[in-house]
Parts: sequence; C-alpha cells; structure tokens
Amino acid sequence: MTTHSLEERRTPSGAGARSGWSVAVGLVLLSAIPLTAGTLRLVQLAGGPAVFPADDRFDSFPVALLVHIVGSAVFALVGALQFVPGFRRRHWAWHRRAGRVLSVAGLLVAGSGLWLTLTYAAQPGTGDLLYLFRLVVGSATIASLVLGFTAIRRRDFPAHRAWMIRAYALGLGAGTQVLTQSLCEAFVGTDVVAGDLAKGAGWAINLAVAEWAIRRSRTRLAGARS
Repeated sequence: MTTHSLEERRTPSGAGARSGWSVAVGLVLLSAIPLTAGTLRLVQLAGGPAVFPADDRFDSFPVALLVHIVGSAVFALVGALQFVPGFRRRHWAWHRRAGRVLSVAGLLVAGSGLWLTLTYAAQPGTGDLLYLFRLVVGSATIASLVLGFTAIRRRDFPAHRAWMIRAYALGLGAGTQVLTQSLCEAFVGTDVVAGDLAKGAGWAINLAVAEWAIRRSRTRLAGARS
C-alpha cells in the first residue's frame, strides 16, 4: 500500500469529511471577493456597466488580464475540492484529471501575473516593494507547481501534496489581501510602503497556514504508520 492510499484510508468519514467540506467552502469564500471583482472588471472592459473607476492601464482588453482572471477562477474553485478527502476517495479519476487542469491553470495564473507585472504600468498606490513581491510569488508558484508535478511522476505523494498546497496558498493570496489591506487602511492609512507590506502579509499568512497543514498531515501519516 502506498503512503497516499494509507493516508486516504485513514481519513475519517464522519467529522473529518464534514471538516473537509468546511475547508473547501472557506476557500471558495476567501476567493469570492477578488474573483467577483475580476469578473466585473472583465465585463466592464467588454463594454458593460462602469462598476469600477476607469483604469488607463487597461484601455484595451488585455489578454494577460483575461487569462489571469479566468485562470484564477479555475484554480481557486476546482482546487478547493481537492481539500475534501471523501470526495477524492469517491472520485479518484476526477481528482487526477482535475490535478492536471489545476497545474495548467496555476501556470497560467502565475505566468500572466508575471506578464502583467513586467509589461504593464504599476497599479496606482503601489510601490517597488510590491513589484518585487509579485515577481517572487509568481516565480515561487511556478516552481511549486513544477515540483509538485515531478513529485507525482515519481510517485512521491506526500511531496506532491505539499508542493500543490503551497502553490494553491500563493494563488489565493488576493483573497487574504482583501483582509490585510483593509486592516492596513483602517489603522495606518494609504501609505504606499504599508500597503505593499499588507499585500505581502497576505501571501505570508497563506504560506504559514499551508506549512501548518502540511506538517499536520505528515504527523497524522506518521501516526498511521506506527
């Protein structure tokens, strides 16, 4: 029996299954605000109602922005189901196919994010620190996805799961940034450096939670082996 199948079989079907769905719903809610804002932005650029103030950076309909928003929606929503152990057990073939879709979507999200960062003017109210954060996070997301893919190719299921969780955590940074940015503006104001640090904190918080989840999973697996 592989370590992956052992972990799946040891997952409780009662409270644990409900907890898995709670996590999935929480992840969807976390991504809801940035995904809704992105969708409305696309509708506006396509000639829909002006929900947001005009952004001179996107006078035309940029392909990079379209890829980034659509890819983020697929990555966030489909990825949330991967955190439900019972769903994975019952739909193992779907889990594998969805994993391939998520890898492609994640690469599109990270690649288009780097494209937007490197080739478009900076968002008003942001500075060089956020520019650096975005380059690092985009590159780290791509690296995590590649490492997750290579891990599953060699049947290293724990490493695969760990790297995919890290990639997903980075991909959902925009959701946590809604919270950190709101707190920053409430207590500090609209200072550029503080705003950049608040956005960076969103990614840092997600990564910290991801590492906690990875360590917790490894501890459970070690207990199952003993």
